[in-house]
Amino acid sequence: MSDRPNTPAFERGEALLRQLHGQYGPAILSQLDDLAPELKRWVVEFAFGQVYSRPGLDLRSRQIATLAALVAQRHDGAELKSHIRAGLAAGLTRGEIIEIMMQMAVYAGFPAAMSGLHAAREAFAELDAGQSTPS
Repeated sequence: MSDRPNTPAFERGEALLRQLHGQYGPAILSQLDDLAPELKRWVVEFAFGQVYSRPGLDLRSRQIATLAALVAQRHDGAELKSHIRAGLAAGLTRGEIIEIMMQMAVYAGFPAAMSGLHAAREAFAELDAGQSTPS
């Protein structure tokens, strides 16, 4: 990533990233290695090491908020699918993930909810097929 030593926040973030995203998180972030390594550090150190690791909300609740935000913003690709997997790792059920997507129809519109449901279908199918790399 860079020549800077890893901070405690980076170490926390890296552990949390692996807990939530397993092999998928590092695989997605590795796409930044040659293009924007500092952005990769920010994601690990700030998003996971400082924000996700804060007290006040458990990881399950944080994933509900993250999924809702991603669907509302119409993110329906690898980012949303990786957080669908993370939601499952944090204790959400497939049914709850579907309900989150459906709830977003009211606040983000039917197209956003339908895109979210499509991403959920793909993520579930990839998990069921035992795919080891994100698409």
